[in-house]
Amino acid sequence: MATRDKNIWILLIFILSGLVIGGLLGDLASKVDWLWWLGFGQEFGLESPLVLNLSILKITFGMMVKINIASIIGIGIALFLYRKI
Repeated sequence: MATRDKNIWILLIFILSGLVIGGLLGDLASKVDWLWWLGFGQEFGLESPLVLNLSILKITFGMMVKINIASIIGIGIALFLYRKI
């Protein structure tokens, strides 16, 4: 059971690292003329954060996700590397 849980955590780490590295490379590639398509993507989430004011405690919720072509490629590479390990 412990090895199965460990594999799920390793898979999540691989996917998140592929997403982050791919997103960064997509942002960098969007500045190059012939690699602009790697930075093409969609951004979704809360435009303005949701604020919950409880008078003694103020909590702010907010999340924005930006997915681009390079991050999708990064997830694919991460899944491929995970299967090889």
